[in-house]
Amino acid sequence: MRGAFHHIDLSVTDVAASKRVYGPVLEFLGYVQVKDDPDVCEWDIRGREPFGASLGIRAAKNAGRHDGYAPGLQHLAWRAASRDEVDRLHALLLDRSITVLDAPASYPEYSGDYYAVFFADPDGIKLELVHAPGWI
Repeated sequence: MRGAFHHIDLSVTDVAASKRVYGPVLEFLGYVQVKDDPDVCEWDIRGREPFGASLGIRAAKNAGRHDGYAPGLQHLAWRAASRDEVDRLHALLLDRSITVLDAPASYPEYSGDYYAVFFADPDGIKLELVHAPGWI
């Protein structure tokens, strides 16, 4: 579909540490790992054409911690099929000792039925799984 995201690549300080976050989260969401090198990992979600997508992580060339309020990525959110899916991801995050920023909650200020969990990767990139029926 014209205009839909095709792929996203993120630069990370430590690919192995980031893989311990992105791997379980993306696999939970139905992505399959298609590349696993020391400096680059990639997961694809297929079989949903024309809405397939890819997310890659690659070793950063410059040192520094992510700042969501500097120019660049503020946060990345994935769509959930249900509130239960948000809750199940939250349980997985806790089980894997992945940093949870905000436990699942309703955010009516975003839209009437917005329900999300917020978490972070090892570089401090803010991530989210959201169920918001009727919004986008």
